[in-house]
Amino acid sequence: MQAGLTLKSGCGIGYEFSTLRPKGAHVSGAGAKTSGPLSFMDIFDKTCFTVSSAGGRRGAQMATFDISHPDVYDFIKAKAQDGCLRQFNLSLLISDEFIEAVLQDKEWALVFPMKEGGEEANTLDLNDPKQVIWRSWPSDDGYIINKKGMTACRVYRWVSARDLWQCIMESTYNFAEPGFILIDRVNEMNNNWFCESIRATNPCGEQPLPAYGSCLLGSVNLTHFVEHPFTPEARFNWEQYREVVSVFTRMLDNVVEINGLPLEQQKRELFSKRRHGMGFLGLGSTVAMLQMRYGDEKSVSFTDKVAKELALAGWRTGVELAKEKGAAPVLEQKFKVTQAMLRQRPEMLEQGYKAGDRVLGKVLHARFSRYMQRVAEQDSELVDQIEKYGCRFTHHSSIAPTGTISLTLANNASNGIEPSFAHLYSRNIIKEGRKTKEKVDVLSYELLAYRHWIDADAAPGEGLPEYFVTTDEVTPEQHLDVQAAAQRWVDSSISKTINVPTDIPYDDFKDIYLYAHRRGLKGCTTFRFNPDVFSGVLVREEDLANTVYRFTLEDGSIMEAKGNEEILYEGETHTAANLFEALKEGYYGKL
Repeated sequence: MQAGLTLKSGCGIGYEFSTLRPKGAHVSGAGAKTSGPLSFMDIFDKTCFTVSSAGGRRGAQMATFDISHPDVYDFIKAKAQDGCLRQFNLSLLISDEFIEAVLQDKEWALVFPMKEGGEEANTLDLNDPKQVIWRSWPSDDGYIINKKGMTACRVYRWVSARDLWQCIMESTYNFAEPGFILIDRVNEMNNNWFCESIRATNPCGEQPLPAYGSCLLGSVNLTHFVEHPFTPEARFNWEQYREVVSVFTRMLDNVVEINGLPLEQQKRELFSKRRHGMGFLGLGSTVAMLQMRYGDEKSVSFTDKVAKELALAGWRTGVELAKEKGAAPVLEQKFKVTQAMLRQRPEMLEQGYKAGDRVLGKVLHARFSRYMQRVAEQDSELVDQIEKYGCRFTHHSSIAPTGTISLTLANNASNGIEPSFAHLYSRNIIKEGRKTKEKVDVLSYELLAYRHWIDADAAPGEGLPEYFVTTDEVTPEQHLDVQAAAQRWVDSSISKTINVPTDIPYDDFKDIYLYAHRRGLKGCTTFRFNPDVFSGVLVREEDLANTVYRFTLEDGSIMEAKGNEEILYEGETHTAANLFEALKEGYYGKL
């Protein structure tokens, strides 16, 4: 019911499903076996589809799943089935331990917690690491827990970590899912490390959130701060940028008061921490206007500064707001120091803290947040102020995909942190009342600007400067270098899709996620146009023209059409690609 109400209000939802017992597990006292997490995911998928069908807007859901769950292979392969879990984005919760097992070619245990008094507790040796592994677990549902706070987990089977990794990367290559969340890093860098254990994100992944957490997002259009674009005098107005960020910070804090959330639990969580996620859009368009090539050293340095100045201006305003209106309530609470906290932050022991002490949230936030320690390297006085006065919010920054607002409010400036997809391409738009997406041709913001300021006849492939790049001209490593530069100063996370060419060899693709781990990211996703699976939101005309779709008619005959050809069906005109996808996903019956 809570999910339905949340979706109905226009919100997206993130869930972790790996807290559910694996398929085939014994149900104590019922004489039956469980159907597994994916069967429950199917229920939520259908709920979302029903709400979307009634309201005209597609619902947004994220399902996260632990890499050590016994049903992890089923989760990875779920999107290989037509029409399966199409109302979900899927992401794996990847631990540092698993990455290490992949690098060292070790065996990996697929496990699930054991309950106190359960049959397994009497039949398995808790001291045999081949049968039982002790590990941290995000919840306590009557599980066996030792004095160190570790949970006893039954080993269902051992697999090769590299074989499991291969399965992940093959699925990502073919189906663009599952995504990749480095959950240990998410929690290590969480400002609220002392009172939260993050296991899920919002639907696009830029906001790791606790139970009932909400993402209040807003984006600054970077293109507005470029002066004298496409000339040797091109510059970014940093003073104006900092001023806008400060004013916008106050605006987002005000939005907390009129949040419109449907559940009381969501409102309580939001008012306690007052987190919001300010980001930016138009980075790709902006670096082009400044005559930089997205992904090169200059653009990476620029990205670092853009994110850092946004962070510092926002936190300074947060302290001002705390003095004016009060700090986020959670920062004025006292928290009991636990052994687990001392393991996470050994410097607390060095500073004389011990288990049982009670410490203000603003001290734990300012002094022992790994992110705030990084901020202190740039402005130690600012962090001193947060320790003394608190801050109006616990989190300030997050970079969203911004697809809709980039198109509708920013004249098709590049999405979020991305380069432009192309400079002349098609967008598949979801419209109320239509079962298929509508194809709309668009130009990039930087091409429109170049035509206005420099050359009215400029076109892709006809006289544009070399810094006019598109997403598939940027290497995967360059994509991740830009993301890593921003992530240093973004306290939540970043929605980033690495678009790769359809014909990229698998061997050039398979190590993308490992590079993301090395660069210190919290997560990422990839997209390779695969016409056998989906058409995507952003589509190149040449990809559609080179793809032939086959439709089976009611009489059994076959009709073929190129992806960009138009078909009249049920009173509406569709591209063959969009109609094929809608039929496959179950929005229509047969032709």
